Amino acid sequence: MSRPSELEIGRVGRAHGVRGEVFVTLVTNRLERLAPGSVLSSPRGPLEVVSSRPHRGRHLVRFAGVDDRAAAEQLTGLVLTAPPLDDPDELWVDELIGAVVVDATGVERGRVTAVVANPASDLLELDTGALVPLRFVTDHVAGERVVVDVPDGLFEVGST
Repeated sequence: MSRPSELEIGRVGRAHGVRGEVFVTLVTNRLERLAPGSVLSSPRGPLEVVSSRPHRGRHLVRFAGVDDRAAAEQLTGLVLTAPPLDDPDELWVDELIGAVVVDATGVERGRVTAVVANPASDLLELDTGALVPLRFVTDHVAGERVVVDVPDGLFEVGST
């Protein structure tokens, strides 16, 4: 399975103030996406981050060439994308979807249909209905196979 050329990393919200700042809500935990000098793609073309700072669960961001409120308002609602990061230590959602989940004994337990956000640990949702916390993943081959070492009985929960 090949990685997509661009991944959604956030969305531009409303303008803030008169100097061209906008609110950006990230859908990634990789804050370096908003580092000064980063270039993000949008339907209106590339946007270079000049500055960013966290603000009440979102980020206030200034983009190059967006110097006033009127220009900032033109960005409202834009989806921001960027190329995937190459980090072999990370599990990427797009690499997990469709992969077969195999337990530590080699038994296939289903195919990943979604990754569900959960405060304690994100969950792999399998086509069998099982939910497996990501913290139990011990190995994976992108798009093909996910090996999990789960507590006894996890796959039997709700099957009776």
